[in-house]
Amino acid sequence: MNLKIGIVGLPNVGKSTLFNALTNAGALAANYPFATIEPNVGIVPVPDERLDVLAKMYETDKIVPATVEFVDIAGLVAGASKGEGLGNKFLAHIRECQAICHVVRAFKNDDIVRADNKPEDDVIKQAKDDIDIINLELQLADEETRTKIEAKRKKDPNDEFIPYLTDKPVIYMFNVDENGLTDKGLQDDLRRIITSTDDRPEKGPQSVLQSKNFREGEGPARPVENKAIFVNAKLEEEMSGMSRAERKEFLKSYGVEHDALEELIKAAYETLGLQSFLTAGKKECRAWTIKKGSTAPEAAGTIHTDFERGFIAANICKYDDLARLGSEKAVKEAGLLRTEGKTYVMQDGDVVEFKFNV
Repeated sequence: MNLKIGIVGLPNVGKSTLFNALTNAGALAANYPFATIEPNVGIVPVPDERLDVLAKMYETDKIVPATVEFVDIAGLVAGASKGEGLGNKFLAHIRECQAICHVVRAFKNDDIVRADNKPEDDVIKQAKDDIDIINLELQLADEETRTKIEAKRKKDPNDEFIPYLTDKPVIYMFNVDENGLTDKGLQDDLRRIITSTDDRPEKGPQSVLQSKNFREGEGPARPVENKAIFVNAKLEEEMSGMSRAERKEFLKSYGVEHDALEELIKAAYETLGLQSFLTAGKKECRAWTIKKGSTAPEAAGTIHTDFERGFIAANICKYDDLARLGSEKAVKEAGLLRTEGKTYVMQDGDVVEFKFNV
């Protein structure tokens, strides 16, 4: 499955700078509103050190990681749902994404003007106000969508489902200054903002009971805990072009363990309930993204629909066992390679060879 994340935020919060750092795509980053007019798109590999280990073990140079697509969506302003700024051009792009990464300004810098032109004052209060602006615009846009859907369904009860923007999980990426990367007090204060935001009895025009799962008869969806990530966009941009080892060393000097890409993908996988299984051989070593709870035939179907249709069995071992013992042969001799059938539920890090007949 393809993971697609929309990056949103008010103008001048570091959104395009972050996009450049994540994708090395060279998107325009400028100190004025609406520098991003059409969405920039970048597809990047999901960091997975397990593939490097498997490639050496199976003596293959071809590594195919899972990928994530980032969409840098034009800056929003208050009134966007009614046509202010760039209007609601951004809405279609958000609907196509599985998750939203909301970049929030949490630093002071008088040289970078705020979208509302207000002077820098209280970082926490302004971050909350900025979050509320975009949340309100998404809610108002959903209210307009709901009205249109009701009108269409009077004519056609089977009208196609349109996803509500407020149904989409949100990962908050706070763009902090260098000190903020290790300031636990600041980070706790910012986390409380998104907790209080998510505790409202209703999220925009829909309550939990109006969510997609309930509308499809599957029962009300459980609220998803909002994830918070703390990054410094300029530091991330400085690391563009560095190797993975160099990035880790660079961040270590600032007291940080993981870069923005790793943090965001980890949060997205957790939020969306995703995991990876691996295939390995002389031809290639590859990571595949699936939903948690997927069965072996469903996982096989991500490789090719014929694999799912003609599924017979799956030979599976754990990556940790393979890495610890050093070879597939050693795993077999230790009795840790097993054959699973159609009801087997895949686990993260399963190394799989599918048997099928079509």
